[in-house]
Amino acid sequence: MPQPRSSQICLSDTPFYHCVSRCVRRSFLCGVDSYSGQSYEHRRGWVEERLLFLSSIFSIDICAYAVMSNHVHVVLHVDVQQVMAWTDNEVVERWHRLHKGTLLTQIFVRGDTLSQSQQLTLDDTIIEYRKRLHDISWLMGNLNEHIAREANKEDDCTGRFWEGRFKSQALLDDAALLSCMAYVDLNPIRTKIADTPEASKHTSIKKRLESITDLNTTPSLMSFVGNPRQDMPKGIPFSLKDYCELVDITGRIIRNDKAGHIDHQQQPILQRLGLSDDQWLTLTTEFEKHFCYAAGAEMMMNQFKAHTGHQRIRGMGKAKTLLRCA
Repeated sequence: MPQPRSSQICLSDTPFYHCVSRCVRRSFLCGVDSYSGQSYEHRRGWVEERLLFLSSIFSIDICAYAVMSNHVHVVLHVDVQQVMAWTDNEVVERWHRLHKGTLLTQIFVRGDTLSQSQQLTLDDTIIEYRKRLHDISWLMGNLNEHIAREANKEDDCTGRFWEGRFKSQALLDDAALLSCMAYVDLNPIRTKIADTPEASKHTSIKKRLESITDLNTTPSLMSFVGNPRQDMPKGIPFSLKDYCELVDITGRIIRNDKAGHIDHQQQPILQRLGLSDDQWLTLTTEFEKHFCYAAGAEMMMNQFKAHTGHQRIRGMGKAKTLLRCA
């Protein structure tokens, strides 16, 4: 049974979420249709461009993403503090980049005078816009609706393009976050459509590697900010170098279909996560298989279950064996 979104997203437990949208049609989201021979590969660019555009409007950072043939993975970070710090004018201007708004919001951005009653109505509208600008459902809705409209226009048809609602998983600790990001970035390698991370088109790992070699590239993804410390800046609490090396080594193990051994140079980052080599490989190749609405250490999973009203959450057994607290 589908679960209400309130039972899948709880910002008091974590700001990090893994979301997946799957295409419902035989003709696929992207790639080549084996039946007709027609290529839809250009649609990958649509999805990537739209996703990065939305991250510049919403107070939601993108940690990782991968655009596949019939589904899209994205790891998101919700920044409530940022959206609350925006001025009313900034909130309205951001919303108008996506939607027309109301007559009152249009009057407001022009700087025209509003009556007292109009101002009260406007204030309520701005409160609602502020909520939407850090709401994962609104971001995913703006992504999926836009792509569906473009695909329907290209296919000259109507009807549903995506399966129902997008799937959401709460990432409750650093181990869950990092392993899920690697799981997402390694999707093209696991499915044998790319040989290396830098050749994995329309993924966050490729964009991060491009930003390293091209200093003119504008940062569009959430930054890696190094190991946890006092006065920690906003970002992913690991180094980009460690992450890229870990993804590369894991990808080589997956591609060769061998029981692997992580290079000894990578042990410190896994030790900080409290993971063994075998645990890491299981997480980065089977993440969705073992976890449903949330992923994290057993204690974090129990807290999330209590806060969201779940009687049980699939993955508790794996949380005990794969994601023990360090």
